[in-house]
Amino acid sequence: MGGEVVIEVSDLYKSFGDNHVLKNFNLRLYEGENLVVLGKSGSGKSVLIKCIINLIRPDKGQIVVLGQDISLLDQDELDHLRADVGFLFQSNALYDSMTVRQNLLFPLRRHWTRKRRDEYAEQAVMEALEDVGLAHTLHMMPSELSGGMKKRVALARTLILRPKVILYDEPTTGLDPITSREISELIVKVQHKYQTASIIISHDLSCIRHTANRVVMLLEGRCYAEGTYENLTRSDDPKIRTFFE
Repeated sequence: MGGEVVIEVSDLYKSFGDNHVLKNFNLRLYEGENLVVLGKSGSGKSVLIKCIINLIRPDKGQIVVLGQDISLLDQDELDHLRADVGFLFQSNALYDSMTVRQNLLFPLRRHWTRKRRDEYAEQAVMEALEDVGLAHTLHMMPSELSGGMKKRVALARTLILRPKVILYDEPTTGLDPITSREISELIVKVQHKYQTASIIISHDLSCIRHTANRVVMLLEGRCYAEGTYENLTRSDDPKIRTFFE
């Protein structure tokens, strides 16, 4: 994959006590691509993306996001960068006491001026909900939504700031196969409509097959292999084959 590098992870190390989760891990994300990081449960996939947005600080290594070394940013600079990097949590992280509309307005309060909110906030909320096919949920509470609808609303809240990069943490976990397929299709739709670059953390082979332009396999803390989904499924390496059996 060519084009501009939007995220570069170099020689990343992260340990929790004696548990060496990431060891000399390297990764590049290019503009406009969906990159899936595949690994077993507990392999460090979620730790990786939390390091990328500085929710977790690595022990060693460098992470450059949209041309900026995140270790050199102060809190204000980091907050500004995060407006360009959307994060879809595995848990969806919706506020249960807020309506769908209020959940989507929440990031605008942090990143938009009062004047801009007054002029464009309601339009932005509706556009984001229309993108995920849920305009009718505007005044609903999260408790009234199905699991798949909550995932879509969480994605709408991510999209409302029009990020250049989106990080998806297990976007289809806990969903039935039909809903999982719908979320995978939505991820591809977002990529094409907004030309976003995305890192997708997943072990759902259906999601990976549908969304990935490229797959990186995280094994024993390192980037063990990378390639297209089809190329990896044809590998003779027994360590790679175990992921697809």
